[in-house]
Amino acid sequence: MTTNPDYQRQLTIGQKEYSYFDIAGFLADQDQNVASLPYSIRILLELTLRHSQDRTDLKKFLPAFIDWDQQHDHDVPYKPERVVLQDFTGVPALVDLAAMREAVKQQGGDPATINPDVPVHLIIDHSVQVDMAGTPTAFEYNIEQEFKRNRERYTFLKWAQASFSNLTVIPPDTGIIHQVNLEYLSSVVRFSHAPVPVLFPDTLVGTDSHTTMINALGVLGWGVGGIEAEASMLGQESYFPMPRVVGVRLTGELPATATATDLALTLTHLLRQHNVVGKFVEFYGPGLQNLPLANRATISNMAPEYGATCGFFPIDEQTLAYLKLTDRSADQIQLIKTYAQANHLFYQQAEDDQRHYSENVELDLGTVKSSVAGPKRPQDLVTLAQLPKYFAGYDLPDCQVEVNGQKFALQPGALGIAAITSCTNTSNPEILITAALIAKKAIQKGLKIPAYVKTSFAPGSRVVADYLKASRLQPYLDQLGFNIVGYGCTTCIGNSGKLNPGVQEVIAQTNYPLAAIESGNRNFEGRVNPLIKDTYLASPPLVVAYALAGTLDIDLTKEKLGQDQAGKPVYLKDLWPAVEEVTKTIHDYVKPELFSANYQNIFEQNATWNALPVTKSVTYHWNQSSTYLALPPLFEQQAKQLTGLRVLAKLGDSITTDHISPAGFIGQDTPAGQYLLSCGVKPEDFNSYGSRRGNHQVMIRGTLANIRLQNQLTPQKHGGFTKSWLTGQETTIYAAAMNYKKQKVGTVILAGKDYGMGSSRDWAAKGVQMLGVKAVIAESFERIHRSNLVMMGVLPLQYLPGQNAASLELDGSETFTIELAGQTAHIKAQNQKHQVEFDVQVRFDAPIDNQYYQSQGILPYVLTKKMAEN
Repeated sequence: MTTNPDYQRQLTIGQKEYSYFDIAGFLADQDQNVASLPYSIRILLELTLRHSQDRTDLKKFLPAFIDWDQQHDHDVPYKPERVVLQDFTGVPALVDLAAMREAVKQQGGDPATINPDVPVHLIIDHSVQVDMAGTPTAFEYNIEQEFKRNRERYTFLKWAQASFSNLTVIPPDTGIIHQVNLEYLSSVVRFSHAPVPVLFPDTLVGTDSHTTMINALGVLGWGVGGIEAEASMLGQESYFPMPRVVGVRLTGELPATATATDLALTLTHLLRQHNVVGKFVEFYGPGLQNLPLANRATISNMAPEYGATCGFFPIDEQTLAYLKLTDRSADQIQLIKTYAQANHLFYQQAEDDQRHYSENVELDLGTVKSSVAGPKRPQDLVTLAQLPKYFAGYDLPDCQVEVNGQKFALQPGALGIAAITSCTNTSNPEILITAALIAKKAIQKGLKIPAYVKTSFAPGSRVVADYLKASRLQPYLDQLGFNIVGYGCTTCIGNSGKLNPGVQEVIAQTNYPLAAIESGNRNFEGRVNPLIKDTYLASPPLVVAYALAGTLDIDLTKEKLGQDQAGKPVYLKDLWPAVEEVTKTIHDYVKPELFSANYQNIFEQNATWNALPVTKSVTYHWNQSSTYLALPPLFEQQAKQLTGLRVLAKLGDSITTDHISPAGFIGQDTPAGQYLLSCGVKPEDFNSYGSRRGNHQVMIRGTLANIRLQNQLTPQKHGGFTKSWLTGQETTIYAAAMNYKKQKVGTVILAGKDYGMGSSRDWAAKGVQMLGVKAVIAESFERIHRSNLVMMGVLPLQYLPGQNAASLELDGSETFTIELAGQTAHIKAQNQKHQVEFDVQVRFDAPIDNQYYQSQGILPYVLTKKMAEN
């Protein structure tokens, strides 16, 4: 390989001189054509090439980009330019940094040296709950309750912003992290501050799976656990094998009755079937010109649902049009276009035949149909006509409820919740305006939503409220009960609040299978609401339509939603607006000045936040009685015991991070609930698991405590239960784990396929580590969670092909011994009836993983490194 160190080129934009690192020039020296590389690989190459000029140790990774698709056993470094956090994962990440400052101080170092090395934005969007809905006062009431519950957390974040450099906190009730990132934070192309600035692509990681939404802008980024984000914040590269890139060729144009949500759900189903887990997905083809950026954002947002690391769209004219719409400056747009064209990052359809992908998929946009996904996985696509059959299997009598003096006889499929929510869809004016126009036509025809349905609307940014107000459409949504309840994730993250009065009490007693419809991205069991059985994902227009029907047990393609004032039936087709009407509304009311007006004062929009006190100190003053924040035991030495291990839980396929570390409701009878009661916290003040992630005492008790978890060691029970092999008795997982730790017995978890799928939840790894779990043995792991386990010093072990717990006749009663030998491990499992020995793969996928494991996690590793630098 040619080792010319200088691929830096000059570029004049306007009257200013810049430089950049020439991707094509490097490849030409290796007799490679840049046109053959996927755009996402070009960005990884640029990043490695640029950083290797200052870090000679990174030069060794450059050869992997030559014939990249034959180099999947070679690692590449990824050191993103910035990090975004949301508050559920951001608070514990900053708690960890505060704990690191404490550790540095205790070891005689300077704690002030612990700061983010790159720009970090924390957006507070996960804490607002739908305590009140369907009324004009819902927003104010929910915000009041939010600050009442979270004042301590928010005060901590104010301390963090004042005390850490490179950290910006965007106040609560201003928007959702990914929509704010898309509309405001990302510059697409960045530059260094130097006499001749160096231009380079914006790249990032975020502590939320749906960070992938930013890929719609041609910005490479994905979700990581809070632990891995902390590594990026502290200047650590992450390493991963050269990714396979699945090229998805899009052709045609969406039908008038299909939405971006329908397209995203269709692609989720298609790409899950293709198996893109852990791979890059890159979209290209003639269909791109018919796909506005807001639609692309919906698709990229859903990358975790189809299992990919990212869903990437290269920069093109649609990108520039969106930047203009969101009022980015003309100079920035010109800089982006000029640099992207000069460095071969601007999409060229003419090169589609030259570009090489590891695998290929094709979709004609014209074949997309209106659909929903569920009842518990986002990849399970269901057409509207098929949906009623999913409720035909229920053989139950009607459930009688009374709401506001009205009596209803509910049947399976009846809606307890209908929520327009989530960054996935509220970033898209086309589908939100379609939903609002449906509401308008429904009101005009005299339709109402049944009183037992809890309706809510949580936009992803205040710009949405501005254009719905300007177009005079929000009043129609209000009349149906879709009043704005807050600017945050709400129902999608599990913050749906209680069901409507009269429904909540009956369902809590009877466990009758109510359904929910939401425009979100996740519908895992127990996530949206613990009393909801079946949850379906859908576009905002379909959320409104099903809410009008009051049930999902309906074929919207031919059954009526209700009847008008004259008694005539009203069908969905009667309410669906023409494309021209939607387009005209967008043109008339979605204006660049709405975006600039909103974001220029985003830090001043929440007076309650601004009134919180600010303290500045090098180390945080921990309140020992706090149930929200506690100094975590992250730097205590743990025994690396791999003998005499017992099974804490034996689990099946598709165990999500929601199963391992729930985000929502805390039950009074759970270990976490009992702990809070013992601390004098009233049940109404429990808040959620997500909001209490800054306190390990709560979170360790919430680990493996999801009410829908099925541990095969206690087959008759659902929830956080297990059989203790020390006592032979059934008990909670927390109680059993604490007893094992007391007796110095390590534990393992046995699992099936796709262990850890779902959100990038750091406590799914932190929690099991603190429970004393030494290893997880699974058939396969989701990418983020595997990485998080390693970074917490927990071994991710994978059965060899063709083997699993069933084939090895493991029932969970065995005692395990694990012998490590590089990338494999030998396991001996023995109980009173039999002994079995087998090999497994040690899923240390990155070159630094073994160092993290030997250091008992990434934070002790970084601490040692920082102390050496001091």
